Amino acid sequence: MKYVMTYRAVEDFLPLAQENYPAHSARVEEFARRGDLLMVGTFDEPMNGEAMGVFTTREAAEEFIAGDPFLVNGVVAGWAVRPWNEVLQP
Repeated sequence: MKYVMTYRAVEDFLPLAQENYPAHSARVEEFARRGDLLMVGTFDEPMNGEAMGVFTTREAAEEFIAGDPFLVNGVVAGWAVRPWNEVLQP
């Protein structure tokens, strides 16, 4: 079982996202190094501030979200964490 986090950004999010990206990126790297975050990225068409990440546990996803500069500083308007049954496992 994996856990998928989804983010939805506020309207006109880009300047605020750019300002907070270095701290957000550092958090992404920290969770990836720990092995808790397996993949993360934005949806590209349309580029509207929607993103997702795949975590090994719900607790890791919720910990990431709680301290993510994107959430703390108002880039994210809404988020969710959902369990995901991965079928094609390495």
